[in-house]
Amino acid sequence: NPTAQDALDLIRAVPNPYYGYSAYEKSQLENLVKFTNLPQQCTITVYTVNGTLIRRFKKDSPLSYQDWDLKNDYGIPIASGVYIIHVDAPGIGEKVIKWFGAMRPIDLTNF
Repeated sequence: NPTAQDALDLIRAVPNPYYGYSAYEKSQLENLVKFTNLPQQCTITVYTVNGTLIRRFKKDSPLSYQDWDLKNDYGIPIASGVYIIHVDAPGIGEKVIKWFGAMRPIDLTNF
């Protein structure tokens, strides 16, 4: 399906780059990035640049986005750096995104 394959080009990780804050966050304790323009069914996998698996999401919903709290599969916050996001949409195709995030230190004085 050429139209569905063209739609893969619209998939984004936002914000990119992430500099310690996104407009999606409701508090200073929240970290949130969104994968947008996703098909109903897809698998989103986040890797480090050396190929270490960080997080995998299996999406099967009519929502066109997936939230990521910038944690790995074990709930541990990720480090600042470059990450590779692979989106696999069965029957449609694949998309690879390079994403950069600079994490902010936790401000314990204003906690």
